Amino acid sequence: MKTAAVFVVFACLLILHVQGQAKTGVSRCLCQGPAANVVRIKNIDKIEFHPASASCENVEIIVIMKNGAGKRCLNPESEFTQKYIMTALKKK
Repeated sequence: MKTAAVFVVFACLLILHVQGQAKTGVSRCLCQGPAANVVRIKNIDKIEFHPASASCENVEIIVIMKNGAGKRCLNPESEFTQKYIMTALKKK
């Protein structure tokens, strides 16, 4: 009887431990796949900056294009992106 009770308690603890484990490999990044190194500045309507977070370990820079042309992810390490961001920050 004691063995069965110990087994049940152990099984419950194991189930609780397994349910509490974080899923690895699940990314909630907005940018999937390769990002653009360059876009035409005159076609940019708005820029969004998303720093690294618990849900996505990447810094994401998303530009919203004019005339409903959609969104594009920019490579934060490209020279174009860094110059564009510095220019945008100076204007504010």
